[in-house]
Amino acid sequence: MRYFLLFVLALIHSAITFAQEYTNPVWPRDWPDPTVWLGEDGRYHCVATNPRRSIVSDDLFNWSMSDVAPIDEASWEKMRAVSKHFWAPDVATLKGGKRNLYISLYNSAEDSNIGVLQEVAPGQFRYVGIVTSGKETGIHDTIDPEVVTDPKTGKVWLFFGSVGGIHRIELNKDGLSLKEGATYEHVAGLKVEQNPNRSKVFEGAYLHKHGKYWYLFVSSGFYADHTYKLQVGRAKKLTDTFVDREGRPMKEGYATTVLHSDKGDRFYGPGHCGEIFKGKDKKEYIFYHCHVEGSRNRNSRPFFIAQIKWDKAGWPYVEGGKPQ
Repeated sequence: MRYFLLFVLALIHSAITFAQEYTNPVWPRDWPDPTVWLGEDGRYHCVATNPRRSIVSDDLFNWSMSDVAPIDEASWEKMRAVSKHFWAPDVATLKGGKRNLYISLYNSAEDSNIGVLQEVAPGQFRYVGIVTSGKETGIHDTIDPEVVTDPKTGKVWLFFGSVGGIHRIELNKDGLSLKEGATYEHVAGLKVEQNPNRSKVFEGAYLHKHGKYWYLFVSSGFYADHTYKLQVGRAKKLTDTFVDREGRPMKEGYATTVLHSDKGDRFYGPGHCGEIFKGKDKKEYIFYHCHVEGSRNRNSRPFFIAQIKWDKAGWPYVEGGKPQ
């Protein structure tokens, strides 16, 4: 009997250990457009729009301010010479473990750029230059970069865009510049002039491989109200046509909703996700930003987390479909 009780207590202790709990927002300060990566120190690191500081966590749920500035002052000076707004960073880990930080350098829809910085020390990045420019391509809102490496081909791809549609183009293996001869391809979303209420205008692309599919997460609607939501489509290859659950192409503005909100909800406008990670409890979690009704700063978008699950057909979902 004694050994049985000890066994039961051990099970209870194990359950408590792995039943990780969190309270949203996991970082209550304004932290829009987050990107998360796992550092060599075994901790999770996160930066967001205007990345003057970074936050760190041991468990994905509890975050604190890092004492390391992610971008040095010399790099800020170079970026300020290009732009007045620094939005939606993406930290990508390339072959060999090298990391680049990509960032939107925005002046206007016509004058928007994607810059790149290289990691020079753990969690610290130095500006290299412009990867692509809307002035040169004519693609409005050349923002919201997402860089991913195809493990089968070794090719490095840049996905980006908003009101001009989400596009894809191949980069060189170091991720610092466009591959010679590469062409821009429209991947998802209508242009804003085709869809003024933005219900089919996508932004904030994020790619995730699960099973035999690549999943393209996007956000649609107006970023400042309850119409903003997180949606997804999938394809077997990064270069295939991404489709929604019904098989309709994302390039025509179709996508399947993962997270949404209704008018009057306390948490509203969930979107612009950054990475899916498996926690110590072996569950998968997705990160995003969201408004909180009643906040002193109505424009504030704190940092949220949600457990992501997969149905029998291989589509991602969040229990309840709303921020909690």
